[in-house]
Amino acid sequence: MDWFAAPDYWLSRLLVQRMLAGLYLIGFLATAAQFRALIGADGMLPVPRFTGRVPFRQSPGLFHLHYSDRFFAAVAWTGAAVAAALVAGLGDAVPLWASPLPWAVLWVLYLSIVNVGQTWYSFGWESLLLEAGFLAAFLGNADTAPPALVLWLMRWLVFRVEFGAGLIKIRGDSCWRDLTCLRYHHETQPMPGPLSWFFHHLPDPLHRVEVAANHFVQLVVPVCLFLPQPVATYAACLVVATQLWLIASGNFAWLNWLTITLALAAVEPARLGLPVHPRGYPAAPAWYEALVIALTTAVAVLSYWPARNLLSRRQIMNRSFNRLHLVNTYGAFGSINRIRQEVVVEGTDEAVVTAHTVWREYGFKGKPGDVRRLPRQYAPYHLRLDWLMWFAGISPAYARPWFLPFVARLLAGDPATLRLLRHNPFPDAPPTHVRATLHLYRFTDWRELRETGAWWHRTALYEYLPPVDLPALTRAGYRPPLGRRVRSVPLDRLRRPRDGRGHGNGRA
Repeated sequence: MDWFAAPDYWLSRLLVQRMLAGLYLIGFLATAAQFRALIGADGMLPVPRFTGRVPFRQSPGLFHLHYSDRFFAAVAWTGAAVAAALVAGLGDAVPLWASPLPWAVLWVLYLSIVNVGQTWYSFGWESLLLEAGFLAAFLGNADTAPPALVLWLMRWLVFRVEFGAGLIKIRGDSCWRDLTCLRYHHETQPMPGPLSWFFHHLPDPLHRVEVAANHFVQLVVPVCLFLPQPVATYAACLVVATQLWLIASGNFAWLNWLTITLALAAVEPARLGLPVHPRGYPAAPAWYEALVIALTTAVAVLSYWPARNLLSRRQIMNRSFNRLHLVNTYGAFGSINRIRQEVVVEGTDEAVVTAHTVWREYGFKGKPGDVRRLPRQYAPYHLRLDWLMWFAGISPAYARPWFLPFVARLLAGDPATLRLLRHNPFPDAPPTHVRATLHLYRFTDWRELRETGAWWHRTALYEYLPPVDLPALTRAGYRPPLGRRVRSVPLDRLRRPRDGRGHGNGRA
């Protein structure tokens, strides 16, 4: 059927599938490298404890059937291997009937991880990766023309990502309406990048232009994705350009790269002077057409809930309306922090803590710490602990389920936890005590940078967690990693951290 096939989009399909597979590869590699300390059997929020209290129907996945760290690692590395094969062209090397299978494997494996990932996997880009991967399974391969319906479903997905983010801003913080949010955002975003300092110091009129342009691209341009060509192609190019600007200005995991990938589904390559496919395609099999039509019908039905959410004055962001993370609602940064609060974690090897105790600071890979260290670029790789430390600075209540288990693992010298950090000040033996202090961070100005070489200026605000040792945490219910001996050292009073000041945007 002529309406079914979109042969002119062959290059768009190729780019979407290969780039999406690459992002799955990064997601699985990040999981394999970080899961033991975060959600492993001996992690801060262990999967077995989660599956013991949450039934399969609420978090479907493989780990309700069996869990061990070895099995979890096998799942992550299998996903990485399948994703790498898709990047290399596996989808085009198999018959059309088999081409959805590798994508189905990726989706099932990553869904299993996300559904037991708890706080560490509770952000919008996880659901977005799952939804995009599910749609990609129906894009076909080189044996048939790209199905127009699936390309339209991807436009609908980009629309929800961009339009949802635009609405949550307009309905949220007043600084989005008066065009002042970017006076603060480059400095207070969860994980600044190497250019964030320079973006922060742009003239204020340019910050206002940034906000106004953001509103245009997120509230007007998404509608144009559904208009005839070449308008849809140009709209997609504007989305891509905006996402590249965001990539340059900060670290947002794979959210921006995934949005770029999906936007390419609206690009008709010939409109940009790119080559047309050199040969024709055979007609699509009837079973394939029926499969795509069934998918389109299912997405149309499931779209009721995100569409209703977009129209609601009480719009929520980043919500999955089903346990399979299909046809979700998205949004980001409905409110903006005016100040940056960072939790600085330190340890000492002294047996007794006194006023003269020397404390040594732990260094994180992406989270601001050393004031002379320029922030690094990590996205699309996702540093989950660093990202959650930003929330810890905003609200200790949000961090309470995992922060004290994190401290317990520092006190035990847990290798899996220490691998998440950039710098361990106790390479020979774990510290006797760990403490945390809340600091106010701000970017230095040009003069301060020249005189001190520091990118940040920080001021201690108050004690976030008083000095604590491993026996105290053990008695409070935070067990050390298995096989780690609890040393007998003097105890300090354990106190729950007080709520911090400032306000955040919720989940990005």
